[in-house]
Amino acid sequence: MLLIDAHLDLAMNAVDWNRNLELDVHQIRQAEEGMTQLGRGRGTTTFPAMRQGEVGLCVATVISRTGRTGKPSGDATCQEISYARAQGHLAYYRVLERQGKLRQVASRIQLDDHLTDWQSRGAAAPLGYILSMEGADPIVDPEQLPSWWADGLRVVGLSHYGVSSYSHGTGTEGGLTERGPGLLRAMEEIGMVLDLTHLADQAFWEALEGFGGRVLASHNNCRALVPHQRQFTDQQLKALIARGGVIGTALDAWMLYPGWMRGETSPRVLTLAAVADHIDHVCQLAGHCRAAAIGSDLDGGYGTEQTPGDLDTIADLQKVAGLLRQRGYSETDVEGVMHGNWVRLFREAWG
Repeated sequence: MLLIDAHLDLAMNAVDWNRNLELDVHQIRQAEEGMTQLGRGRGTTTFPAMRQGEVGLCVATVISRTGRTGKPSGDATCQEISYARAQGHLAYYRVLERQGKLRQVASRIQLDDHLTDWQSRGAAAPLGYILSMEGADPIVDPEQLPSWWADGLRVVGLSHYGVSSYSHGTGTEGGLTERGPGLLRAMEEIGMVLDLTHLADQAFWEALEGFGGRVLASHNNCRALVPHQRQFTDQQLKALIARGGVIGTALDAWMLYPGWMRGETSPRVLTLAAVADHIDHVCQLAGHCRAAAIGSDLDGGYGTEQTPGDLDTIADLQKVAGLLRQRGYSETDVEGVMHGNWVRLFREAWG
């Protein structure tokens, strides 16, 4: 079954982690054997694995945070550097497009054409991607947004971990910065979709109130099941659902299992049933299944040491469909979660 994954950091893995995503997952694991960085030797996501798992379309990111401490770190020291780094991520996607391996999807016509091609040729078709920005620091100012739109950028999240140029994010308390409302106005005017993932609670409500365009949560779980500021409360989920949004369940173990401790809790205590739990919670809140989907965030800085124990590669996301069927979900609802809900949202957003 076609699967649409609403959050994959493909360029980050390729450009920043120096992974050749055209290789088999296990080849990369072997090449990284002995590396001690979190996630090394335990990756889950490459193009062959995506094809095996029928992940024919994803929302793929560019990301480069701008640091706020004034001290050297992995973050860029200014937004101009964030812009250049994010453009480097885009360059990776572009060269693969030129080679016929990827296909950017940035309009309703392109979406429908890609889905038709995938239905016809399956894994022989290029992998499709919708360009997203995780944390808006690479947008130097709102006046630059048309340039990013021309590059194909269609989804923007205002912040990531910490505080961005435009908003407070995960691990912080606060709302939009003074520059945030101006970017939201520019995004609404141009037709950009707002990703509410990673926003601090106050920022979430300010962004939702100040933005009249389409909204989604690409990779966000439920605070009622796993208490943490990174997750959404039921009130937030209901507000997003009322705006026609879709919530993609993420597979980072600490977002699925209460009390998970990095490096201490064994992946074996967690299975993909927890993913179905979060999907089911969204469906129960909504009273229907049109707001739940998948945004795995696989290889988002971690690997199988921090995913459900019954997942080896991204191809195992197909198991979620069977778990939902076991819980009594109809085939129509299963198809919605696996791909149909994202298709509907982007078709509507692109009119």
